[in-house]
This record gives sequence, structure tokens and C-alpha cells, in this order.
Amino acid sequence: MLIDQYLPVLILIGVALGIGAMFTLLGVLIGPKKTTAVKRMPFESGMPSEGSQFRRYSVRFYMVALAFLIFDVEIVFFYPWAVKFREFGLYGFGVMMVFFLILLLGLVYDWKKGALEWE
Repeated sequence: MLIDQYLPVLILIGVALGIGAMFTLLGVLIGPKKTTAVKRMPFESGMPSEGSQFRRYSVRFYMVALAFLIFDVEIVFFYPWAVKFREFGLYGFGVMMVFFLILLLGLVYDWKKGALEWE
């Protein structure tokens, strides 16, 4: 039966979610809630805490992060291709060059849109 094969995985997921929920609940119930002078003291960096710790980031930060993530993940596909390069032959080379061209066009588009500029 199919459920017998997935039962250990479902139990593992349930236990993991249960432990995570338990630790989160314990942290909320037992953890300190008051802001003290010690908590406001500088930590390692030496810079005093000022204002709210929750500040908004520029949209440019997210644009650069997304562009990095996309190109970083796509570059991973080059490694297996390079390992099997001789077996793929000319057809494999052509397919990878089309893939590389699409990546290059995406990079040029991001560059022209100014998504890689950091001011």
C-alpha cells in the first residue's frame, strides 16, 4: 500500500513540526519580555542602539538579491555540463550556448534597467 511507504516520512515531518512548535511556544512563554538598560547596550559592534530596530530596506536591495539568486542558481547548471562535455558533443555545446545566451540577455536587461546599481 502507498501510505505504508510514506508513513515514516509523515511521522518525521510531524515530529519536526511538533518540536519546532514546542520550542517556539516555550520561548514565548518563558522568554524575557522587558527591555532593560543591558539590552540597550552596544553588542560587539560598539555602536549604540538608536531608534527602532525594524527599518525598511530599499527596493534596490531586493532587486540585487533576486538577480544574484537567479544567476547564482543558474550557474550551477554549468558544472554538470562541464563534467560531461565530451559525451554531449556539439549538440550539448549548442544547447548550453543557448542557455548561456538567455542568461546573458537577462544580465544585460538587469544592467540596462539599473537593477545592479548600488547607491
